[in-house]
Amino acid sequence: MKLQNKYRGIVIPAVTPLTDKFELDKVAVERMFANFAQNQVSAFILGTTGEYASLPFNVKTDYIKQAGRLKAAGQMLYAGISSNSYPETVDLAKFSLDNGADALVVNLPAYYKLSESQIMEYFEQLIKDCQGPLIIYNIPATTHMSIPLRLIDELSRHEHVVATKDSERNDERLKQALELWAGREDFSYFLGWAARSATALVNGADGLVPSSGNLHPGLYRDMYQAFLSGDHDKVHEMQAQSDLIGNLYQQGRTLGESLWALKVLMQEEGLCQPNVMPPLQPQSAEHETALREGLQQLMAQERFVF
Repeated sequence: MKLQNKYRGIVIPAVTPLTDKFELDKVAVERMFANFAQNQVSAFILGTTGEYASLPFNVKTDYIKQAGRLKAAGQMLYAGISSNSYPETVDLAKFSLDNGADALVVNLPAYYKLSESQIMEYFEQLIKDCQGPLIIYNIPATTHMSIPLRLIDELSRHEHVVATKDSERNDERLKQALELWAGREDFSYFLGWAARSATALVNGADGLVPSSGNLHPGLYRDMYQAFLSGDHDKVHEMQAQSDLIGNLYQQGRTLGESLWALKVLMQEEGLCQPNVMPPLQPQSAEHETALREGLQQLMAQERFVF
């Protein structure tokens, strides 16, 4: 574990809390960030879990400004800058750095399939234009492209590229990534696949980016602390708990449906409303009731304290 590297630990990919008028719910942001601070985790805003692709620019900048103000001492703020518009991506990068972001997170634009040379040119241009710590985010589920590990490794030699966040559900890729970067002192590897959190940590990952942490950040804080103390049995025990939470809102749902379901569970804990930005839509009242009942059952059976 590269304890001297500041890009490490538990980073929660925060939902974007919305009012029923699809504006940023600033009171909910305060509650969420207080929960993050209490559980000693950092936040990544405007990522996939944050519905970044559907948000208007003013909601993004409002979120960046408030997150920068609410960031607690010792916390890191990771800001997603991805957009299908290159100028907007650069504008968001500059705005984020000016408003308290510690690192910029960017995935490939999602529409045109890019060749490997185009992928390299895209990131190289961003590095030049953003001039800040950059994290390369691989998520084929939304971009429909997988960034080859060797391209990320080549980009990682640039002083401004500090880490990668990988959400590709591929065990062989995870193994190869850890072989490449577990020993790198100047480059960090974050896993965004909650089901392999324990495997990643015990094999040298620098941190985790679990969406379930919006609901239960303390679980991942404790998992990470168990790893640091060398208690791998506890790490795997907590992985089983993580799987139960993830299954509750993800199993049998599309990615978009799971974001609504996660917000329903967060409402149950008094954190935010279950509003999602169109084109995402809520599911039925029956689905909502089942989610709430499932959470209560899980808390009773597993003695979870969120």
